[in-house]
Amino acid sequence: MGDDVIDGLWQRILDPDHGMQAWLAVDHGGGNGDGADDAQEAVVGLAHIIVHPHTFSLRNVAYLEDFWVSENQRGQGTGGKMMTVLQDQAKQQDWVRLYWLTSSDNHGAQRMYDRLTDRVESVLYKIDTPERD
Repeated sequence: MGDDVIDGLWQRILDPDHGMQAWLAVDHGGGNGDGADDAQEAVVGLAHIIVHPHTFSLRNVAYLEDFWVSENQRGQGTGGKMMTVLQDQAKQQDWVRLYWLTSSDNHGAQRMYDRLTDRVESVLYKIDTPERD
């Protein structure tokens, strides 16, 4: 992504009136919380969600557009904990659902997702459009 896209993404995330949200999973490195161990903190997970209106309800839905867990955290429960937090948020905010897509060859993620919920058999179609000048 170019700097302009990154800057725009941050503007969206930081705008409380925009539907885009970013969630981070942070490993605090076992510090005592007084800030003295900040050098040991590391982002180990990231989720971008887009909250939007639902066509068949007056409640919103949330699309999990991007979900990432650092390689050294995969299989350690970090992804599952992140999904639990997002599910809790969905309940608190009264969203109809949290939904996402994953690549058909991303078998590691699919194993985790299959433990969380039932798979929906759908076919995705898309039409890419060129950028305007």
